[in-house]
Formats: sequence, structure tokens, C-alpha cells
Amino acid sequence: MSSQAVATPEAIQQFNADIERHHLAALWNVAARLMPKEPEPRIQPYLWRWKTLRTLCLRSGELTPIEKAERRVLGLINPGLKDKYAATETLWAAVQLILPGEIAPAHRHSAAAVRFIIEGKGAYTTVEGDKCIMERGDLVLTPAWQWHDHGNESAEPMIWMDGLDLPIVRDLDAVFVEHGAARAQAVSKTSGGSERRFDQAGLRPAWEEPVTEASPLLNYKWAKTETALRRLAQVDASPFDDVALEYVNPTTGGPVLPTLACWIQLIRPDIRTRAHRQTSSSVYHVFEGRGHSVIGGRRFDWEKGDFFVVPPWAWHEHAATGGEAILFSVHDTPVLAPLGLSREEAYEKDAGHQAITDTFRG
Repeated sequence: MSSQAVATPEAIQQFNADIERHHLAALWNVAARLMPKEPEPRIQPYLWRWKTLRTLCLRSGELTPIEKAERRVLGLINPGLKDKYAATETLWAAVQLILPGEIAPAHRHSAAAVRFIIEGKGAYTTVEGDKCIMERGDLVLTPAWQWHDHGNESAEPMIWMDGLDLPIVRDLDAVFVEHGAARAQAVSKTSGGSERRFDQAGLRPAWEEPVTEASPLLNYKWAKTETALRRLAQVDASPFDDVALEYVNPTTGGPVLPTLACWIQLIRPDIRTRAHRQTSSSVYHVFEGRGHSVIGGRRFDWEKGDFFVVPPWAWHEHAATGGEAILFSVHDTPVLAPLGLSREEAYEKDAGHQAITDTFRG
């Protein structure tokens, strides 16, 4: 009997019901969803206002003791990922508050993390016995499965950005967490030891082999970062990102963590970058200044403290307003590149600038 003779609508409906009952799927029914012509991300470009974030963050300090919360964190939840509790499919981003005299107890987890300091000074993160004193603009690493705790020895609140690869680790069913026996680690190394060993560009202890898993430099100090950024501005810039630096592992030149890349970029006055798009997703924090980004044709006006998300394969460009702007960002490029999935494309029309079809009002 020919297939045409039996392929009645009723037979096809019954066949589809039968394969579903046996937990099977016919590729011809789902191929377009599984393999679209190009990425169709669920995540949406979105912007979180610092004024709102800071107010809610400080309210959490009034209502939630650190003993109950362990980490007093407000996560940035992308409207397209409400079921995933993440900023992008691969990135967790949040703001964390620690009040004077508090200790966020020692633990370790299989997710890797970065901390970019937004407000305050005098708090610390101890990573595997190395006490890192944190100031505004510093980038502090807590690599996967390394003990870390936070404390605030100052008289003012400290707020920082958290960036983690937690969504990736969750998708791989590889989440592990262990809590320390003591609330805080003993400081077993010279305070700031990783900085003394590794923060001189182009130099490392001669007797040590390159560390490939994660950067051995735990605290990238803002003073040195800003100096490097402004020196680069004197000689070169990218048409797509203006003056941009990637924080790197000082022993390999690679990303700071196997799954997370971190950037700092200066958008100079009167510069409007050209639009481009990448397969990576990104979370940006406005460290200084005001301006706007056009993401997928939609304009997002931002100012100091705001956060915004650029989805994968979304055209985006940036411009500063009334002076320069400085942006910190976290990207998932290190996950994509080794798999051959990292792509970038320049916007070729209209001198590299998108037409603005909408403005974000959130």
C-alpha cells in the first residue's frame, strides 16, 4: 500500500499522538523550531534603572537580615526568561548589598562569578584565604569552586554587581554548593597577594606555569584599569565599541574565567559607534556618564548606574551624551568561541547606523 493511500489526516494525527505517548518527536514536525535560519533568542533587550535598583536594594537591607539572606542579592530577570531567573540564557546578573559590620558567610559553588564594585569602599572579599579590599570600579573574581566570603569593615553600605555563569551550570545539571564550617575564612595569605604577584602587565613569577582555568589575579583595581583605558584612547579605538579593553588572565592573555569575559569601555564625547551584532549575549552596567544604545532598532537612554542587556544576534550601537561615558560589561563569548559558535557581523547600511523605530519607556 502506498504512503499516499494511508496518510489520511486521521492517520497522521494518530501517528503523532502515538509517538508523543512514547516520548518521541518527528524531526520533520519540529525542525524549524530546532534549527532556525539564524538565532531567535527568547531574551529581550531591557534596561533596569539605577534609581529603582538602588532604592530597592537599600530597602532589602532594612527588611532582610544577612543571617536570613546569606547573600542580599536582587537578580536582574529578563522579561523573556521569567521561568529561568536570569538576565540572559547564559548570564546571571544582580546587585548585592552588604551593610557595615556584616559578613556574608563563606561558601563555594561550581558556578564562577565576577563582582564589579558600584558604590562604597572598605569592604572585602576573601578568596581562598586571599583578602581582596574592594573599592569602586574594582573587578573581583571568585572562580568556580573556590571558597569566598564578603565582609564590610567600613561605615557605609557597599553595593556591587554580580555576574555569574549560573544559567549555564544549571542547564548542564552541574550545580554544587558547599557552606564553610566558619562564617569567615582565615586570611591565610598576604592580603592582596594576587595583585602583588600578577598585576604588572606582561610579567609573572618566573617559577610559575600559566594558570589556564581562571585568572590568578583576583582583584583588577580601578586605578590601573582607568589608566590603561585612557592611554589606549590616546592611540586607538574600535569603530564598533570605541575605546574598549578586555580584562584578561595575565598568564595566558585569555578571558578572566573560562565562561565569562569582562570588558570596560570608554565612549568618548560626540562618538556614535557603528552597529554590529554577535552570537554572544551581554549585560552592561553604566559606570559613568549618560548616553544611549540602539538595540535592534529600539533606543535605550541610560545614565550612571543603569544596567541593560544585549541579546545574541541583536544589532547594537552606543553613544554618549553631554560628555564621556564608561561601560562595564560581562559576556558569554568564552563559552561560544571554543565550540566554533562565535560570530560577528557589521551593520553595513546607512553608514553603520540603525533606524530607530521605538524608544524604551520602562
